[in-house]
Amino acid sequence: MTNAAERLVDLLDLEQIEVNIFRGRSPEESLQRVFGGQVAGQALVAAGRTTDGERPVHSLHAYFLRPGRPGVPIVYQVERVRDGRSFTTRRVTAVQQGRTIFNLTASFHKPEEGSFEHQLPPARKVPDPESLPNVTQEIKEHLGTLPEHFERMARRQPFDIRYVDRLLWTTEEVQQLEPRSAVWMRTVGPLGDDPLVHTCALTYASDMTLLDAVRLPVEPLFGPRTFDMASLDHAMWFHRPFRADEWFLYDQESPIATGGRGLARGRIYDVEGRLLVSVVQEGLFRKLP
Repeated sequence: MTNAAERLVDLLDLEQIEVNIFRGRSPEESLQRVFGGQVAGQALVAAGRTTDGERPVHSLHAYFLRPGRPGVPIVYQVERVRDGRSFTTRRVTAVQQGRTIFNLTASFHKPEEGSFEHQLPPARKVPDPESLPNVTQEIKEHLGTLPEHFERMARRQPFDIRYVDRLLWTTEEVQQLEPRSAVWMRTVGPLGDDPLVHTCALTYASDMTLLDAVRLPVEPLFGPRTFDMASLDHAMWFHRPFRADEWFLYDQESPIATGGRGLARGRIYDVEGRLLVSVVQEGLFRKLP
């Protein structure tokens, strides 16, 4: 593989080992647990592979039940819940070493002509993505050099991520900030023309920065961590077709954090301001010792 986008496509290309059973790779990473977006994206691939391919996914609801182990394959078992005239429903269970680590329910809908259409405009105007530095450039600018672990992360990162607001680096700077964050994203290379690949790639990306909005008033997004956080559940609604290898704006906010949990919601727009996807996620936050 020549770039991280191609590696992402390969990661999402599951091995079918039975009619409704698929196996996905889990790369050996330095992370303590498998990245949740990877599991969600692979589970959605498994669900989509059992449909006729004519019905795009319109929603998914998922629960992260146990942390997955990097380097250990994950088996995805698909239950064909419903094949109706307009809707198809699939339930996917992700199993690793005999234990269920993730559940997903996805609904697919045959495209229809709507009798009306409306959309609230984006909450704020933001700079064009091409005018903003990417995360790697911001880190290098702040530190003067790119630490080795950041360089390894940058090589593996399948998405070009550009924060609309410049990164802050101290606890004092982030205090009293509103729990909001926005990033431009696109894959670092082309993904081909399979709509399912683009949907699953964006599902992968949707778990990367959403909980930033919860953390932002408490600690900087980069640097030493004072909280351990983990995704608990994840829901997405897909409104319009899109390509994940073209720029999309991920506007994120956290309406509440309490009881060790934080809720975040995101809206994903294209460069023309059309709403493509809505996302909601809850995360667990625990103070590190």
